[in-house]
Amino acid sequence: MALEFHKMHGAGNDFVVIDARKQLFDPTPEQVIAIADRHFGIGCDQIMVLRKPVSHDHRVRYEIWNADGSRAGQCGNGARCVAHLLELNGECGDRPFTAESPSGIVRFTRCSDGEYEVDLGEPDFRPEQVPVALETDDSMYRLASPWGVLEFGAVSMGNPHCLLLVDDMDDPRIPEIGAWLGRQPAFPQRVNAGFARVRDRRSIDLRVIERGPGETLACGSGACASVAILARLGRVGETVDVFLPGGRLVIKWPGQQGPVSMKGPAAHIFRGIMNG
Repeated sequence: MALEFHKMHGAGNDFVVIDARKQLFDPTPEQVIAIADRHFGIGCDQIMVLRKPVSHDHRVRYEIWNADGSRAGQCGNGARCVAHLLELNGECGDRPFTAESPSGIVRFTRCSDGEYEVDLGEPDFRPEQVPVALETDDSMYRLASPWGVLEFGAVSMGNPHCLLLVDDMDDPRIPEIGAWLGRQPAFPQRVNAGFARVRDRRSIDLRVIERGPGETLACGSGACASVAILARLGRVGETVDVFLPGGRLVIKWPGQQGPVSMKGPAAHIFRGIMNG
């Protein structure tokens, strides 16, 4: 059966977006892996699936599949792509709207420069909610590793995230360390590992090794998590430019209370038909 899809990206984090409101698509993990394969499939970091919302108060519901066939609880860059596709379809105007995501309700606002601001919810630092099976008395966790003791913060943004501070963003060990952290029993649901360098209180550099696709050019929820962790440590202010390999995201967390918002680009690359 022919299946229509859209190839999109947000700051280089790329997606196959499938509107299952108009066609049947209930994928298995094996199908997701096949579609995401960059040699034998379409290729993407994640697959975003649009469905009819449970409540008429919201515009759409979406689910997120990682390239390895696992589910994700949130994806900021993918959420902006969903908003952009709805705009291209003429389904939303200039007013803010909401959508149902796996981790809760997400609010979207179209900005005057054509980018989208997404409310990704409130960070949850409770260890049992991240989840992380380690103890801390200073907001930082420590774990023995082949590279010595690793020190990091951890938070849930719908997905589990940890963050390590580094001096060299080109350190060749970063992908290996990130993948190693993602496999540790200390993270029962695995973890997205971020590596940040603080430029000043208003800007940071960031790389993220995601638990499904590995390193991506951008990670929206990872950018939000990094700013939340650094804000609690007093290293950044309320508005932070996060520079990732694929581009810049603007993260806001006023007063370290309430939801974190993320602003960034979304682009439609092409539309196609694949075998279902």
